[in-house]
Amino acid sequence: MSDHVYKKVEIVGSSTKSIEDAINNAIAECSKSVRNIEWFEVVETRGHVVDNKVGHYQVVLKLGFRIETS
Repeated sequence: MSDHVYKKVEIVGSSTKSIEDAINNAIAECSKSVRNIEWFEVVETRGHVVDNKVGHYQVVLKLGFRIETS
């Protein structure tokens, strides 16, 4: 079957290193319980400031995964 159905979930990843690391952390953790993840979109980026420096990068993602029966 070439037609697929997808579902989206919204998650938030964080990292002390970078926005890219926050994205990778979120996808890696979510993939432990969600199968068939095929795409992501960054919805929001923000950070946590500690002593006038970036403490954490935070990224809100929508992950799209394919429903297995489709």
